Amino acid sequence: MFDVQRWDPLESFVPAWNIAPTMPVAAVLERPVKEEGGAVRRQLRQLRWGLVPSWSKSPETGVKMINARAETVHEKPSYRRAFVSRRCLLPADGYYEWMTDDTAAADGKGKRARKQPYFITPKDGSVMAMAGLYEFWRDRGVPDDDPAAWWVTCAVITTEAEDELGHVHPRMPLVIGPDVRDAWLDPGLDDVDELRSLLVPPQPGLLEMRPVSTAVNSVRNDGPELVERVDPELGPEGATLF
Repeated sequence: MFDVQRWDPLESFVPAWNIAPTMPVAAVLERPVKEEGGAVRRQLRQLRWGLVPSWSKSPETGVKMINARAETVHEKPSYRRAFVSRRCLLPADGYYEWMTDDTAAADGKGKRARKQPYFITPKDGSVMAMAGLYEFWRDRGVPDDDPAAWWVTCAVITTEAEDELGHVHPRMPLVIGPDVRDAWLDPGLDDVDELRSLLVPPQPGLLEMRPVSTAVNSVRNDGPELVERVDPELGPEGATLF
């Protein structure tokens, strides 16, 4: 689907149904390959979700830098260098978002508001390609020949959510369409204005959202049952309340 030419056979790409920040994610990117004389090849890599800028003193900054706003990604110090030269696609079947039910807010007995998770996915069952950025960070505390010397991290670019999805959350991942994926991945494209012109959300109505189990609230849970539709009115037995 993404015309990948290279991948590391030692990296294990297995289905993951409940990915959280700091966990590895699959990413498609284009970089020179030393073994092929520096030829640029499209690769499938595992990156750590939560971008750590190269100048950061600690990798802990990545915990907070999981998303980059499309409107300002070209000018923010943490993202602007990656935006020009280190862009990637993050394939996914969909993503989760949570809606707070204000009518279920605290009632004087200490109860918390109810949050209903939704799985948002293409209506036609296709795989979406979220726009992303990646960065390299050198851990000075380990030797050069240690595999852990370099961290490769990433962030998802987000945009304003379309009307229906905006009822759940005002932001959403920016999905890159097939017609501009080659340009987005091209490391030779470094014109900021041209790159910004690629950050156009797909037309509304291509995604659907369905209520899913609150089991997704714990990263210890992982499996295809997490994306199955549930009835929000069933309460804990339907895994919708906490």
